[in-house]
Amino acid sequence: MLDSSLQLLKYYKSLGEKAIAQLDDRQLFEKVHNDANSIGNLVKHLWGNMLSRWTDFLTTDGEKPWRERDAEFEDTISDRKELLSKWEEGWQVVFDALSPLSTDDANRKVTIRGEEHTVEEAVLRQLAHYAYHIGQIVFIARNLKGENWESLSIPKGKSSSYNKAHAGKIRSSGESIWKK
Repeated sequence: MLDSSLQLLKYYKSLGEKAIAQLDDRQLFEKVHNDANSIGNLVKHLWGNMLSRWTDFLTTDGEKPWRERDAEFEDTISDRKELLSKWEEGWQVVFDALSPLSTDDANRKVTIRGEEHTVEEAVLRQLAHYAYHIGQIVFIARNLKGENWESLSIPKGKSSSYNKAHAGKIRSSGESIWKK
C-alpha cells in the first residue's frame, strides 16, 4: 500500500506539473470570480498542508501550531518561480516522510487535528486530498487553455485507438501507468 501510494502521489504531482506548464504566468493567478481560488492559491494551500502533515509525521500531530491555513488562500504568491518553489518544497517533504516507511509502519498510530489514524489511513487521507486539489488545478488550467489544451490522458475521441493500441497488453505491477 505504501509503495502504491507513493507512486500515485508522484503521478498526481506530474499531472499538476503538466497542467501548470501549459499556462502563462498570468493564468496561474487568474480567478473565475473574486471568491474562487486560483492555481496559485491551490498550490500555496497544498504546500502549507504538506509541510504541516508530513513534518515529523510519525511523532507530532499533522496540524502544526505554526500552520496558518486561512493565509494559504490569500494572494501572496506573485510569480511562477515562487509558485514552483513552494510546489517542490511541499512535495519534497511528502516524499522524504514516506520513502523510509515500511509495511511495519502501516498500522502505527498518528494524529491529524487530534484524531487518531493508522499511517495507512493518514496516507490515504492525504492522497485523496491532493488528488482533489490537483483535479481542481487541471480543471482550471483546462478551462483557461480552451481549445489549445494538450490532454494529460487519452484525448477526447481517441479512446478506441488507445484501446486498440493497448489491447492484450498486461502490465506487471512494476510497469504501472501511474509511473508516467
